[in-house]
Amino acid sequence: MAIARFPSIVIDCPDPDALARFYGTMLDWKVEARPDWVEIRADYGACISFQQVEDYSAPVWPGQLSPQQMHLDVVVDDLDEGEAAVIALGATKHDHQPGTTFRVFLDPAGHPFCLCLD
Repeated sequence: MAIARFPSIVIDCPDPDALARFYGTMLDWKVEARPDWVEIRADYGACISFQQVEDYSAPVWPGQLSPQQMHLDVVVDDLDEGEAAVIALGATKHDHQPGTTFRVFLDPAGHPFCLCLD
């Protein structure tokens, strides 16, 4: 029997509302404001939470001076279409692209995330 369940990932950021809207729109998940943070939730229950951090410093990728500590990989059917859509939401394509089956982007708060082919 499990000791705990995995209810969500919490991402530090300077503006939880804005980052939740970014990921909520990208994943088509419902945005829900909580007292101390904002969550996005899938119909099937998966959840990502966003909490405000004072003096937030974005990670630097691929360097480790300010490490990313975690990132999200999301699956898309077409990398070009996915790229256009996330850039329209406010993502930035990173200059360093180490693979051909995925692309690295920075969300509006500077966290790396990857669009991946299945």
